[in-house]
Amino acid sequence: MAKKQKQRFPHLLGSKWTATQKTFGWRHFQVMNRRHEGKWIFAELVSSCDPDTRFWINAKQLKDQTLWEAGWKTLEEMNQPPENPFWQD
Repeated sequence: MAKKQKQRFPHLLGSKWTATQKTFGWRHFQVMNRRHEGKWIFAELVSSCDPDTRFWINAKQLKDQTLWEAGWKTLEEMNQPPENPFWQD
């Protein structure tokens, strides 16, 4: 019996993302589809404000925090410095 290979990006479908820069005029996107092509996995992102704005991206790029943040964030949340639980005044 062949061993089942671990799926990469198992929670990709339905996940929500915020672009750090406007992308096609928008910042908030949701993954609507995924596609495997060889060793690559692609995600189809759809704007939460304009469902006609959709594009495919290499899912690996979503891990780049200079481009994308998981979840839908406000500009205020994006501009806050990261919290450090080990830092004490």
